[in-house]
Amino acid sequence: MMLNNDEQDQFFMQVAQEEAAIAESLKEVPIGAVVVLDGQIVGRGHNLRETTNDPTTHAEIIAIRQAAEKLDSWRLLDCTLYVTLEPCVMCMGAIILARIPYLVFGCRDPKVGAVGSIYNFAEDERFNHHVQVREGVLQDECSHQLSHFFKKLRTEKKQKKE
Repeated sequence: MMLNNDEQDQFFMQVAQEEAAIAESLKEVPIGAVVVLDGQIVGRGHNLRETTNDPTTHAEIIAIRQAAEKLDSWRLLDCTLYVTLEPCVMCMGAIILARIPYLVFGCRDPKVGAVGSIYNFAEDERFNHHVQVREGVLQDECSHQLSHFFKKLRTEKKQKKE
């Protein structure tokens, strides 16, 4: 099955959304990520900060660690990272250090996004590695997944107070 880039990006973003749904089922912020090499998923992750009490267990970090282990290399050359939300500073640092050349994300994170919202690490010429970015793939779906989660969380908190 050969997909064009749009179809491929949408397919793998849907897989990332499935990872985000797993996070949501664990009462984690629903963010999911997959690392892809040659059309094959080599790493998957979803947020686990609440579960692990570890602030570094973001979806991207987990997916990158899994891919590095599977490929037996910290250099994730020729890989694409798909993530439902614009990566933060920590995750962009990991993406750059892992030498991931391609990043595809769903929706922006205006509070901590490091791919144009607050900072733009992908285009910062001071880094020795640059990341090509495609944003907005399944943007509405990714945004809805997050906003629905937070709306539900606010409703639950309000009901507990009453």
